[in-house]
Amino acid sequence: MYRTKQLFTGSNLFDIMNTIVLSLLLVFTLYPFLNVIALSLNDATDSMKSGIYLLPRKFTLFNYQDLIRDSHIWHAGMISLLRTVIAVVSGVFLTAMVAYTISRKDYVLRSFITMAYVFTMYIDGGLIPTYFLIRDVGLVNNFAVYVLPGIVTAFNLLVIRTYIHSLPESLNESAKIDGAGDFRIFVQIIFPLCMPVLATIALFIAVSQWNAWFDTFLYASNNPNLSTLQYELMKILQSANQQVTGTMEQALQDASAGQTEHAVTPGSIRATMTVVSSLPIILVYPFLQRYFVKGLTLGGVKG
Repeated sequence: MYRTKQLFTGSNLFDIMNTIVLSLLLVFTLYPFLNVIALSLNDATDSMKSGIYLLPRKFTLFNYQDLIRDSHIWHAGMISLLRTVIAVVSGVFLTAMVAYTISRKDYVLRSFITMAYVFTMYIDGGLIPTYFLIRDVGLVNNFAVYVLPGIVTAFNLLVIRTYIHSLPESLNESAKIDGAGDFRIFVQIIFPLCMPVLATIALFIAVSQWNAWFDTFLYASNNPNLSTLQYELMKILQSANQQVTGTMEQALQDASAGQTEHAVTPGSIRATMTVVSSLPIILVYPFLQRYFVKGLTLGGVKG
């Protein structure tokens, strides 16, 4: 009896409660996405009857076939992939370079540049002035509009600068004694040591770029060659919503009559779009996750 009571005291009780809470959190997190996958793999007219939870009731790939049948989808997907890769590579490197510059105590303009970036976090020019600025510098209907305007953001800059401040100052001093210049110190010492925070920033930029569609709508909607995947999916969903009047009743009648002709509904398109747009980020995340748990300096200074 004493040993039984001992099992439910102290750290054992905490472990049990922690397991229960985390298990519930896992269920609440995974269920909506698994439900969306089941809806995307289920027949559209059958899905309107509801009752689909974790597994499709009437399995079909027609929803995905109908989505990728659009000739613009593949080209738009390549544009989204290209803008994401370019924005991640250029954004991470340039943001880290600026962060290293303003983290140096011997740089006289570091306070001014830091305050200038912080100022942009609180004051925004607005949509119309921003559009006029983008237009006047020649970025409308230009691929560079996806990368240049947000290549170095204040939030990412401050995060990396704070991380660099945590690195030992003796790393820079010893490198300068050995004759290394500032750029070489940044590339060969600071940049590799910042991999954990750079991986985090890379994920932030990748998610933002991959999910972006509003900038396409504002600055490149007149150029089909610059259309992105999210923008094309948004147009497909809008088109489906506009056709919903009258077609939903007809689809229900066809389902009740036992007709097996394939059809799509706004619900099935929405579920399929969610899976298609989320899958690349889900596949990339595990490769960046390992950097999140590494040490702060990935090494140290010899005493």
